[in-house]
Amino acid sequence: MTTRRFSRAELESFRDAVVPDLLPREGTRLRLLFVGINPGLWTAATQAHFAHPGNRFYPALHRAGIITRPVDPAAGMSPEDREHLLGRGIGITNLVPRATARADELSAEELREGARRLRATVRRVAPAVVAVAGITAYRSAFGVRAAGAGRQPHPLEGAVLWVVPNPSGLNAHETVDSLARAYAAPAAEAGIPGLAGADAG
Repeated sequence: MTTRRFSRAELESFRDAVVPDLLPREGTRLRLLFVGINPGLWTAATQAHFAHPGNRFYPALHRAGIITRPVDPAAGMSPEDREHLLGRGIGITNLVPRATARADELSAEELREGARRLRATVRRVAPAVVAVAGITAYRSAFGVRAAGAGRQPHPLEGAVLWVVPNPSGLNAHETVDSLARAYAAPAAEAGIPGLAGADAG
């Protein structure tokens, strides 16, 4: 799929737009729910999560073996890509549903409301593992100022909770390789097939 190009004005027109969650049909097992902070403008324009060409989310999933083929949603996600993710037991949601150019445009109250929204989503779809991508947003949303990255000591509505690095290209501390390592551990615990330690049952 060819990468689409957007002008700044086109992207700005998608500010505050909402991107639907990627969740399985009722009755289908959800192993791992990734939680972004909120959609970027490119994601809102294409209606595909983590879609900006500089985002490392899907390359890291592929490098880790969490998905078994490349996914490039920069021009929008194909039905085959969506089915591949869902078929692997992977869902995607956001703490805050509205799109902004940067996550730091969100208010503290929006993040706190996002935590309440996420709790409701987890109760409804019952993933085995939840992975929140962004330690600063997690601390603000859940009011856990001292939280560190990695597996958290308390579950979230019955799901094992991890906090993992944000894959945005703006996060210069991470690479595809370091993100792949960070994502592989919660994915293995969730039982994503083909990963070391995963339960394929």
